[in-house]
Amino acid sequence: MDTLTIKDFHRHPCYNPEAKGQFGRVHLPVAPRCNIKCNFCDRRYDCVNESRPGVTSSLLSPQQAGIYMDRVMAKEPRITVAGIAGPGDPFANPVETMATLRLIRRHHPDTLLCVSSNGMGIGPHIDALAEIGVSHVTITVCAVDPAIGEKIYAWVSDDNVVYRGRQGATLLLERQTTAIRRLKEAGIIVKVNCIVIPGVNDHHIEAVAARMRELGVDLLNCMAMFPNVNTPFGKLAQPDRDTMRTIRDMAETYLPQMRHCTRCRADAVGLLDDDRTEEFRSCLSSCAAAVIPEGVKRPYVAVASREGILVNQHLGEARSFQIWERLDGRFRQVEERQAPPSGGGITRWHKLARVLGDCRAVLVSGIGTTPAEILSKSGIKPVEAAGFVEEALTLIYSGGRTGMLRGKRRKSCAAGGCSGGGEGCG
Repeated sequence: MDTLTIKDFHRHPCYNPEAKGQFGRVHLPVAPRCNIKCNFCDRRYDCVNESRPGVTSSLLSPQQAGIYMDRVMAKEPRITVAGIAGPGDPFANPVETMATLRLIRRHHPDTLLCVSSNGMGIGPHIDALAEIGVSHVTITVCAVDPAIGEKIYAWVSDDNVVYRGRQGATLLLERQTTAIRRLKEAGIIVKVNCIVIPGVNDHHIEAVAARMRELGVDLLNCMAMFPNVNTPFGKLAQPDRDTMRTIRDMAETYLPQMRHCTRCRADAVGLLDDDRTEEFRSCLSSCAAAVIPEGVKRPYVAVASREGILVNQHLGEARSFQIWERLDGRFRQVEERQAPPSGGGITRWHKLARVLGDCRAVLVSGIGTTPAEILSKSGIKPVEAAGFVEEALTLIYSGGRTGMLRGKRRKSCAAGGCSGGGEGCG
């Protein structure tokens, strides 16, 4: 274990019980949507009377989360961890999640970054998480046998396709195991939460612990299911302390156990043994109502470029987009985002609008009528340009006339009779 890992482990109160009285965490509720339906889950966003995962009193945009983080740090300097844990899943809301993590990293560089996910959609973002410096990730794994998993999950959603039963449980397990393996390869500390459900998976926890050890998981948190009314498991009894102690003792023969979990809300703030969520509720509500200027709300510009120097790709042929920002008067490439795969017609452009949701504009060498309209209605300005990327960025960020950037239309689009909605022309 290297020096950085030791340092990070020590300052994260969830991963180090000795730190829970010295260091605190703040959860930033920027992820309302979820991509799986668990039979024990009830996400009441505005509930103030329950302290459990999936609950928050307000939702924040990434920019509002930045304001909230500043205010929290001013009042509670013992906060060392900023986490995203819902109220849905961070990677059912990838644009909001990644934008928030980047913003916190920029303004609070010494803060540990942490996310908690079901693992279904995290895969495409693992490289970016490592690049940003996310040091801790929690994945919730309740079964390593699809025959048990299908009893726990009503459905899972992948790219707007819903899978149920054994098929859904198998897909989720594949995504979870692949994600954990890749997270460890990226040098990220991984904790696994396992919800103990009486009569469903309580006999299966040893198999989960054994498999997680094989994958290199650092810490296992066996959590007693909380019976939520109006859910399929709402009438099951919550496992008692003796049962949980026996399960954790058994699981500890495979992996270190987290025994001090407080089942934090999605808007939790403070030390684990000195929670200040109630005290900060009015602050959270105030930040959630903050009006963010459009230029701040969409800080990035997407660019279709083959090599990162020239704007030289048509929207339809771009398989990825470089994401740029202006920081302290200079331009910086933040990351490269994959475009939705070809096929699907008009649906592809709606997906692209979500992928580029934090961008004010997209620079392309050409674009068809249909995708241009869809992106424009989503608040993303399509800009046809030719020439150097940084020259185009200068004009966009300065508010200049973008018409002067326009290059010639590709002959294949102009001469081919394309209506602007096809895959080839974008």
